[in-house]
Amino acid sequence: MENIKAIIFDAYGTLFDVNSAAEKCKDKIGDKWEGFSNYWRTTQLEYTWLRSLMNRHKDFWQVTEDSLDKSMKAFKIDPLMKSELLDLYKILSVFPEVPDVLKKLKDKNYKLGILSNGTPALLNELVKSNNLKNIFDNIFSIEEVGIYKPDSKVYDMPIKKYKIQKDEVAFLSANTWDVSGGGNYGYSSIWVNRNNNIFDNLDYKPKAEVKNLKQLLEII
Repeated sequence: MENIKAIIFDAYGTLFDVNSAAEKCKDKIGDKWEGFSNYWRTTQLEYTWLRSLMNRHKDFWQVTEDSLDKSMKAFKIDPLMKSELLDLYKILSVFPEVPDVLKKLKDKNYKLGILSNGTPALLNELVKSNNLKNIFDNIFSIEEVGIYKPDSKVYDMPIKKYKIQKDEVAFLSANTWDVSGGGNYGYSSIWVNRNNNIFDNLDYKPKAEVKNLKQLLEII
């Protein structure tokens, strides 16, 4: 990893906890909150892939709302909670170690960026609400290319911006399909395996596996 010039992070599930919206409503949702949250996330991702394949693009916020509608019906959650859940999704909590690690990486003079399915407005709000302003050199949204990860046009964006080689990017994601997408593209992909999951068989093995971002400081 000695040749790394830019460190690029996925946002959802990697820097920001996608379960935190539902968790903040667990008193209202009950014990099924985690199952509901996971179902919402899975449906959300499925919709991004299907819309890319069908060439029927909607932005990530619209996809998030559509997948929430289905998930609330599947888990029989009061429809009146929809606005609350969507509002909380705009300000998802950051994982505990993230701010300190990002500040230390910033001091090392790497280019730091986010590369995400999220819209620019959503990503900027997450950065602002978690006090991460002035950390990132760039926030790359798939809206610039109009198709979702893992399309190669998404992974092209930091390369074109920084005019560097693909293997000079350390790309971190908690999503195994995203790690493989970036790795097959040519990134030095690192898997953030927070939940002791099993890696997918998608023709790529991550350059490294970490339990949280603190371990990144031992690698970079």
